[in-house]
Amino acid sequence: MTKKEREELMLKKLFEMKKFEKELHDQGVRYIGGVDEVGRGPLAGPVVAACVVLPADFDVPGLDDSKKLTEKRRNEMMKVIHDNAVAYGLGMADEKAIDRINILEATKEAMRIAIAQADKMLLKKTGGRLEHILFDAMEIKDIEIPQTSLVKGDGRSVSIAAASILAKVTRDAMMVRYSEKYPGYSFEKNKGYGTRQHYEGIREHGICPIHRRSFLKKITGE
Repeated sequence: MTKKEREELMLKKLFEMKKFEKELHDQGVRYIGGVDEVGRGPLAGPVVAACVVLPADFDVPGLDDSKKLTEKRRNEMMKVIHDNAVAYGLGMADEKAIDRINILEATKEAMRIAIAQADKMLLKKTGGRLEHILFDAMEIKDIEIPQTSLVKGDGRSVSIAAASILAKVTRDAMMVRYSEKYPGYSFEKNKGYGTRQHYEGIREHGICPIHRRSFLKKITGE
C-alpha cells in the first residue's frame, strides 16, 4: 500500500468515525463527550477512564481504537488530543475500589470522575456544559446527561476513540512506574494483564499491593 493510499484510508475512516458526532451536531448539540475505559481485565493496577470533547471541525486522521494502534502512534495521537480537544478529563478507580465494589461499578465510578473533570474544564474554557455522552458499550443511568451506548464504539466514534487513547496511554505509563516500585512481575510489559511472566512473578514473589485480590482468589485463597 502506498503512502497516498494509506492517507486516503485514514481520511475515509475519520469521516466514518465522525458520523455519530455529526448527527448530534446537526441537531444543535454542541458539546459531546466520548467516554471509554482501559484496564477492566488486568490482575493488577487501576481501571482508568477518559472523557474527551472534540471540536466539530476536528480533521486529524489517525484516531482509532487504542488497541489497534502502535505505542508510538498512541503517543502521537495523545498529543493531538491534548492540542485539539475542547476539553477532556480522566478518572481512576484503584485495586482497592475494584475489590470493594467490583470491576463494573469501579469502571462506572472512574467514568463519572472523567466526565465530571471534562465538564469542569469545558465550563472553565467555554462557559458551556456537556450536552451528550457517547459511551463504548456502557450505560450509567444516574448521570443526568443524554447518552448513547455504542457497541465497539472505540472503533466507530472519533470521540470515544480519543478517550480510549487518552485512557490507555495514561494507564500504561502508570504501570511502567509501578514496575519500578514492584519489580518481578513484568508490569512494564504486561501492564498488569495475566501473562505467563506475570503469573511466574506471582508464584515467586507473591501478590503485591496493587494486585486485585478479587481477581486472584484461587491464588490467595480468599
